[in-house]
Amino acid sequence: MSHSSPLTALVHTLRYEADGIISVELRPYGDTVFAPFEAGSHIDLHLPNGLVRSYSLLNSPSDQGRYVVGILRDRNSRGGSEYVHGQLRVGMQLPISSPRNNFQLDLSAKHSVLVAGGIGITPIYCMFRQLLALGKSAELIYCARSRQEAALVQELSGLGAKVHYHFNDEKGVPPDLGAYLANQPADTHFYCCGPTPMLDAFESTCEGLGYPHAHIERFVAAELPPSEDAQSSYSVELKKSGKTLSIEPGLSLLDVLLEAGCDIDYSCREGVCGSCETRVLEGDIDHRDGVLTKAERAANKSMMVCVSGCKSRRLVLDL
Repeated sequence: MSHSSPLTALVHTLRYEADGIISVELRPYGDTVFAPFEAGSHIDLHLPNGLVRSYSLLNSPSDQGRYVVGILRDRNSRGGSEYVHGQLRVGMQLPISSPRNNFQLDLSAKHSVLVAGGIGITPIYCMFRQLLALGKSAELIYCARSRQEAALVQELSGLGAKVHYHFNDEKGVPPDLGAYLANQPADTHFYCCGPTPMLDAFESTCEGLGYPHAHIERFVAAELPPSEDAQSSYSVELKKSGKTLSIEPGLSLLDVLLEAGCDIDYSCREGVCGSCETRVLEGDIDHRDGVLTKAERAANKSMMVCVSGCKSRRLVLDL
């Protein structure tokens, strides 16, 4: 549960988008006001079965008073997408979070290449439309198992923009990201949202091609074990409150901080939503999230306290 009080939304429209994918349009309920959002943002849905799940907004940031998310019925669902597809109904009230953005567009880029895998099209579609609306140079590479499982194809074809489609069943092979991403100017910005194997391939491809501006959005937590040099117990000093806490084996830093009365937003507890990001003043962090870039991790300035740990005996937080 996020500490910020959730907004009350009304499930206004449920729409079939592709095999296994529906979109959910949410409108404010009662006197609730929806905040504006940027392309790349996501919201948390607090589902009636007690689960909290993050989904990317796919509608235009210029839309006022509505949020639209696209949700895949995950074959390995732990109850989130299964609930949405099976039990969510038009007219239901749903608590949601305000939009947050861990996947920001750099609008100063001369050229942007956006890569979507399957349901990863949801934030990418929103970002692509924004770039085009601003008259920016952009192209999209859209990969999916089949055309039937690809949402928003019709909408994309109506944009009159540069879109490369790769449907595995039509091409007979998975996408070769190296071939798709090659020969771009070094100052191009690259964005990717999709399943974990694709994100890993995208990151290593951009690194191999010498592209410094690669951005990813994970919607599934990467299973990262603790580093070999991670401490099983360490002390945490809270700079503002002057408290010192001890983290013992098996305890999560987030739980210890909440127990000590710290005012921290949190939601997914898996290191993917970014809501529990906390400033670090001293200490060597064992990063285990899916939000921070390699450069941000190396800078050691912040951490996701729900999953990350510590490699030093002491950690000082800006709390």
